[in-house]
Amino acid sequence: MPPTDREPTPDAGARKRHPRLFRALARRQQPRLRRTGITVTDEAAVRRAVRAASLGNAMEWFDFGIYAYLAVTLGHVFFPTGNATVQLLSSFATFAVAFLVRPLGGLVFGPMGDRLGRKRVLALTMILMALGTFAIGLIPSYADIGFWAPASLVFFRMLQGFSTGGEYGGASTFIAEYAPDRRRGYFGSFLEFGTLAGYVGAAGLVTALTAWLGSDTMESWGWRVPFLVAGPLGLVGVYLRMRLDETPAFQRLESDPVRPSATADAVETSAKGDLGKIFREQWPALILCVALVGAYNICDYMLLSYMPTYLSDELGYSDTHGLLVLLLVMVLLMSVITRVGRLNDRFGRKPVLMTGMLGFLFLSLPAFLLIGQGGLAAITAGMLMLGLSLVCLLATMSAALPALFPTRVRYGSLSVGYNLSASLFGGTTPLVITALIGATGSPLMPAYYAMGAALVGVAAVACMKETAQRPLDGSPPAVETPEEAVEMILAQAPEPRF
Repeated sequence: MPPTDREPTPDAGARKRHPRLFRALARRQQPRLRRTGITVTDEAAVRRAVRAASLGNAMEWFDFGIYAYLAVTLGHVFFPTGNATVQLLSSFATFAVAFLVRPLGGLVFGPMGDRLGRKRVLALTMILMALGTFAIGLIPSYADIGFWAPASLVFFRMLQGFSTGGEYGGASTFIAEYAPDRRRGYFGSFLEFGTLAGYVGAAGLVTALTAWLGSDTMESWGWRVPFLVAGPLGLVGVYLRMRLDETPAFQRLESDPVRPSATADAVETSAKGDLGKIFREQWPALILCVALVGAYNICDYMLLSYMPTYLSDELGYSDTHGLLVLLLVMVLLMSVITRVGRLNDRFGRKPVLMTGMLGFLFLSLPAFLLIGQGGLAAITAGMLMLGLSLVCLLATMSAALPALFPTRVRYGSLSVGYNLSASLFGGTTPLVITALIGATGSPLMPAYYAMGAALVGVAAVACMKETAQRPLDGSPPAVETPEEAVEMILAQAPEPRF
């Protein structure tokens, strides 16, 4: 055999069969790996980032969920009228008000996150949400200050909505940019695990207080307790987020020598320029984002926010009964959501998203017919049918949506698209469903509304590109180990010269 200056060149799938060889190659090729731009992630740093983003998200949605689960009580406290339907509509209209300002929050916080960094903006949104929620717990009732009570409620709900405008886009971007390409779905699913945990915490606290204090005491002062808890929880979230480093993708972008300095004037000018660039250059991805998020949000808020009210107002169950069933369903979803995250890494985002959308399209009507029969078993079975469809969306959207946009405008584009859609379709879901039931008298209107949303979602998923196990647009590949980086190089060039 003639002499050669090459080391053995294993095939791209040999890393597990020859781990020592790959470790040796990785050590010798560190300079070359750096030149390729491949990011080797730090497992401990990734887990810290996921934990902080998910816990912060849980606290945000704990704050937001409290209002949804106290909608009937707040209607009595802030909108005193003899008509229960008018009270509920007024309460849900105030719930929807927060979503009307979410696009404004996205327009402000999104470009700011692309300009100044992800973690600073996420800490700011946490502070504003905690402040708005805590303040609601201090508002005197309508009986004490009249018109100023609902006016104050609307103002602080708008503050909540404004802060939430920068939350989802930032948190999902944060996790997506930290996670390795092959496990982005798994790590991203923890964001929605946090969402469910926030809802479970809110529903659990409201249920426990209602059972302990009774309806009269809850209307007197008990409703304030969940809102006041938000203050210290918000401080914990801020502490966790400020301890993190910026994402590797943003650090690489920030080190670009052509990137202008972040002075106040430059930030303002860049933010305006970035918004124009987003609408001018990213409009196809924005339309796709709006369609996906609209379908997802209608199904999400229909089940997680509106369902307890549906069970109490339309089917005559007690508030505690409806919340307990929803709690059971959400805990079950929490137990499987990260497994579904692994599935979308393995089989792709599109198949898992399509499964969820088709589930709502074909199972919503049977599910509501089951729920309408009454009884714990039937209600739980119907809600589980909807919940298992929803978990396919929950576990996948946080990885699929950030991949629609390039790194330089990811936070801003996702915040704008997500919050525009959430404003139009998500927050209005309880209000629209209540109005449709009132107009038609049909208790099946939630099913028809979800089916219409799912039909749009099916079309949107069909149009999107598959992004599983691929680098984010505008970012280099991200791997878990140097050995995986060597494997990637070998896969692209079977005969490398080392």
